[in-house]
Amino acid sequence: MEHGRKKHGRTGRGRKDRGRGSAAAAVVAAVLALCAGGLLAAPSAQAASGCAGQLVRTLPFSGGEVRVYKSRTQACAMTVASDPGARRPMSVSIQPRGGVPVRDAGQFTRYAGPVTVGAINRCVYVKGSVAAGSVESGWILC
Repeated sequence: MEHGRKKHGRTGRGRKDRGRGSAAAAVVAAVLALCAGGLLAAPSAQAASGCAGQLVRTLPFSGGEVRVYKSRTQACAMTVASDPGARRPMSVSIQPRGGVPVRDAGQFTRYAGPVTVGAINRCVYVKGSVAAGSVESGWILC
């Protein structure tokens, strides 16, 4: 006997600790299953868009659409071409009321953005364009 303990052929765990190893293993297995499911599942709207929050507005125009997303603290926008392909001029901008616009513009094949602004209890003004087609939202999400 070492230090006054009886050896029982176990790892030295008392009755209170029994089962914790198997519970931890179950938690790890569950986490891995969720992660694997996330990797194999279809991409979410956030992953596909790059914007956090829910899609709240779609502004269609010739050549594409502007998608507007809103979370609790932010508003986000991106312009998506209706027919991806050759590089062409695209742009998107979002401006919170009382703030400065955030813009992404250039020669893109599929989309411009995402652009994000802080918008807690603030209206936003969104603009987007693909080649000659464009759209403006006016003040929305007020």
